[in-house]
Amino acid sequence: MALDVQARDWEFDRFDEGSQRIHAEVQLKNYGRFLEEYTNQLKGIEDALDDSVGDVWDFTLDPVALKVLNKVITVYAALCCEVKKLKYEAETKFYNGLLFYGEGVTDSCMVEGESQIQMGRFISFLQELSCFVTRCYEVVMNIVQQLASLYTSNKNAPKVMETTGVHFQIVYEHLGELLSVLLILDEIIGNHVTLKDHWIMYKRLLKSVHHNPSKFGIAEEKLKPFEKLLLKLEGQLLDGMIFQACVEQQFDTRNEPTSVSKNSTFAEEFAHNIRTIFTNAESKLGEPSEIDQRDKYVGVCTLFVLHFQIFRTLDKKLYKSLMDVCKKVPAITLTANIIWFADQFLLDKMAPAAKIVEKKNLQSIKSQRETFLQQKAQTLSKDVQSYYLFVSSWMMKMESIFSKVQSVEKFAEHLSNRCNIFIQGILYANSLSNIIRTTMNLYMSMQKPMTKTSVKALCRLVELLKAIEHTVHRRTMVIADSVCHIAQYLQHQALNSICVAKKRVISDKKYSERRLDVLSALVLAENALNGPSTKERKLVVALALSVGTQMKTFRDEELLVLQVVLKKLDLISELRERIQILCNCNFLYWHRTIFPIYLDDVYDNAVDSARVHYMFSALRDCVPPMMHARHLESTQVLLESFDKEIMDVLNEHLLDKLCKEIEKDLRLSVHTHLKLDDRNPFNVGIKDLTDFFSIKPIRFFNRFIDVKAYVTHYLDKTFYNLTTVAIHDWATYSEMRNLATQRYSLSMTEAHLPSQTLEQGLDVLEIMRNIHVFVSKYLYNLNNQIFIERTSNNKHLNTINIRHVANSIRTHGTGIMNTTVNFTYQFLRKKFYIFSQFMYDEHIKSRLIKDIRFFKETKDQNDQKYPFDRADKFNRGIRKLGLTPEGQSYLDQFRQLISQIGNAMGYVRMIRSGGLHCCSNAIRFVPDLEDIVNFEELVKEEGLSEETQTAARQLDSVLTDLTRNSAEGTEYFKMLVEVFSPEFRSSKNMHLRNFYIIVPPLTLNFVDHSISCKEKLNKKNKVGAAFTDDGFAMGVAYILKLLDQYQEFDSLHWFQSVREKYLKEKNAVVKQQNVQSTNQDEKLMQTMNLTQKRLDIYLQEFELLYFSLSSARIFFRGDQSAAEETQDRKEREDETAKSNSDDS
Repeated sequence: MALDVQARDWEFDRFDEGSQRIHAEVQLKNYGRFLEEYTNQLKGIEDALDDSVGDVWDFTLDPVALKVLNKVITVYAALCCEVKKLKYEAETKFYNGLLFYGEGVTDSCMVEGESQIQMGRFISFLQELSCFVTRCYEVVMNIVQQLASLYTSNKNAPKVMETTGVHFQIVYEHLGELLSVLLILDEIIGNHVTLKDHWIMYKRLLKSVHHNPSKFGIAEEKLKPFEKLLLKLEGQLLDGMIFQACVEQQFDTRNEPTSVSKNSTFAEEFAHNIRTIFTNAESKLGEPSEIDQRDKYVGVCTLFVLHFQIFRTLDKKLYKSLMDVCKKVPAITLTANIIWFADQFLLDKMAPAAKIVEKKNLQSIKSQRETFLQQKAQTLSKDVQSYYLFVSSWMMKMESIFSKVQSVEKFAEHLSNRCNIFIQGILYANSLSNIIRTTMNLYMSMQKPMTKTSVKALCRLVELLKAIEHTVHRRTMVIADSVCHIAQYLQHQALNSICVAKKRVISDKKYSERRLDVLSALVLAENALNGPSTKERKLVVALALSVGTQMKTFRDEELLVLQVVLKKLDLISELRERIQILCNCNFLYWHRTIFPIYLDDVYDNAVDSARVHYMFSALRDCVPPMMHARHLESTQVLLESFDKEIMDVLNEHLLDKLCKEIEKDLRLSVHTHLKLDDRNPFNVGIKDLTDFFSIKPIRFFNRFIDVKAYVTHYLDKTFYNLTTVAIHDWATYSEMRNLATQRYSLSMTEAHLPSQTLEQGLDVLEIMRNIHVFVSKYLYNLNNQIFIERTSNNKHLNTINIRHVANSIRTHGTGIMNTTVNFTYQFLRKKFYIFSQFMYDEHIKSRLIKDIRFFKETKDQNDQKYPFDRADKFNRGIRKLGLTPEGQSYLDQFRQLISQIGNAMGYVRMIRSGGLHCCSNAIRFVPDLEDIVNFEELVKEEGLSEETQTAARQLDSVLTDLTRNSAEGTEYFKMLVEVFSPEFRSSKNMHLRNFYIIVPPLTLNFVDHSISCKEKLNKKNKVGAAFTDDGFAMGVAYILKLLDQYQEFDSLHWFQSVREKYLKEKNAVVKQQNVQSTNQDEKLMQTMNLTQKRLDIYLQEFELLYFSLSSARIFFRGDQSAAEETQDRKEREDETAKSNSDDS
């Protein structure tokens, strides 16, 4: 009835009926012509072979060639094979195409119109699905009608064969499988919100196109058929009526003599088979020995609905039994993340039967689901422990059975043992798969939150599932060999059982058609078992035994043994295939949110980190189904999206955390001297991360993820980058690199960056631009000709030496030297202006004039020496004029000014030395500096091109320049003296002439400062610590030269005065020590020792200053006065003029 109504509704689809009829007639004529030609060919072959056909034809191969039984079994076998093919096509192509629709594109990056484009790509897939569903309808119709024609209650209809006691249970099981396929398609589409939303948007788009076809470039006449197609697809597929439309088909046909719906024999046989299948499945549901009973239960439910729809009779007892199963098995995963509740299905599809079930019973089924989840959350940890033990034990057995030497006497026993172990693996895999799928999908379906403990436990179970698969895969070669022997052994047992039954039938001399059918069926089963154990042969055996087991040919115990053997044969023959299906974890794609929690757990429990291989193996199972996605431009888009998502999570939750933890550990280990925090493992615990580096590379998509290489690369990159930023830390990172190799066995790459003594250093250009900062931040060492950073936030101080300057000059060219001196000149002008202001200050000038007068008046009394006390008094007295917030007096600031001037001069000296160094390095390949050939002349003699001559000229120019620079060098000091000295010595700057008298108090101030800085070196707080500051000596020497006051300063005999003063005090202390040594006063002795030590230090510092000042004076020709220098210059000029006149 439903089909007729549906046909009327779709009446407008028959607009092309005439064309179809014409096409059918043409095809029919072609087919008739083909049959005629084929018959003639066969006749020709038969005539050619003549009588020899009988010699080669073996009738024992087909003992029932002329019997109806053969035809019946052939038909049912063909139908069952068709069902298997359709089921395989649905599982691989259609389920996945529907499930993955909408995946691979996030909502945030989805542009407007993308959903309609996706649906547009998907229409062809839906058309294919429509054809597939139609084919399924036809096969279901055929199976039902074939069974109805065999089991007919119509006495007038011809009887095909005797069916009393014959139950083709295998056919009903296959019919249930096909109906389950349609049910699953309904469930997938019903749960797919995105698909339905996109379909609605696509239909709206089509309406827009309909209003203005020309805008979209579509012919209007094509739109109407396309709209009809969409309506057909929607009605057939998207309205959730795929299964319902199948069971509501009109199974009764007018031309057939046998009716289906009114066939009581068939109805009874149908119900009997449903009960039998259910009884067999129900007893093992939820038990450890369960294999495929859940699928059978789904099939039983669909068959039950089909039976109800055809015959309109209801087995109330069976209906209740089906409902009761829901208490034992609360939900069944049909595929991926599609979970199915049998109670809801039966209530929806069989509304009249709803009255039978009490509301309490329905409520208890629903509450049972929640109870199941609660109990499962509590027992998951125990399940993990028990299955861990079971699977580990099974893996050990798998390894051990292949290592044993087989004895011929116990070969059958060995085979039986192996068979049991293989089957046990299948049972474990099935139990684990059911627990994982049901629990995860039930949580998702009921929208209940899952605890972290449950997630971790489920992930452990996934690992165990993949461990079973890997074990079978690893031993594939040996298993393949064993499976052949086991299959032969089981076939032998089955053949023995059938042989006994056959003898029993033959021994009975009473002939009947039925007995002959039984014998023929047994012979057919024997023939099918004599050969390879293919699916088709096993199917024929099952169908043949459906006929062969009637009339009590087998005793009950014999039949039970035969059924067990055949079941084992079924499992063993498909061992690899079954393991692959059971261990397939493609459902994890829909539960990939658990992956971050899993990785956190792996990171926290590093000891067994190698298990991550199993999880990635499970994630790889998601890839093959994605290849059937049809909504994207290419499946590669979906694969790349999944790949990126998993890799991002892996990096964030494992690899990056591991990298940072390793780096932190290395840093803290290297900086233990800083005592940053408590690292005692007994107090804070210890985390051993070395296990991560023993993990073999993980395969994922087209790459291998090597944890060890990833961390090594991260550390290499980090250490390299940080060393380039703060090159003085090279030693620290080198130590960390060595520690990583020792502690974690990481093969670190050497950075090959120059350490601080070899690197470029601060660029001359940078110093030149910021010379005012440089002279205040760096300290000069006269003897080593090196600048050292005053203070730094790092553990190391930057240094600048001749090599650094030479590197910079090589980079920028020698022209930068003159520019640098020019910048220094500008800087000195500003500093000398401050210097002049200080000297001009009334307080300072008056004191200095007073000191000069005092020295002139008392020099005869003081043995021509400037008194130490006078200088000390000046040094102390100037503090009364005021202090800066940092506690510095005016004299301190003046000393700093002179040091900065001296640093600038030291820098100029270094520039000259660096220039000479650079030039000598550049010219070291010239054999003889005294005899350099002229390349331009040589090139011209050879008559080479103009370009070569230009190049030679350039080379000559460079060589000349380098030779001059390396031989002479520029007298920058002389230039800087000559440029400032006229101004310094002019009469308008008379106040500067007092400078020489301020040098003694300045030296006192400097020595106090120097000792203070050196003492800080030994203290924890090293702020202000320094061991050299020769800039002061350079500054004093330079200014004395500018003022031409070397003789005036020498006339003070200041350093002799200081030496005498300290030696006198030391002698006094020694005398006092000798006197007090008799008194034995320890405290006083200690005080005297300290005093003596202090005097030694001061004397030593003054000596160092004296030597530095003497060295600095050499640079400025401190042995000559200005008048003597002028005289020398005149003499040289006279000699030059005289030699020039002689030459002329």
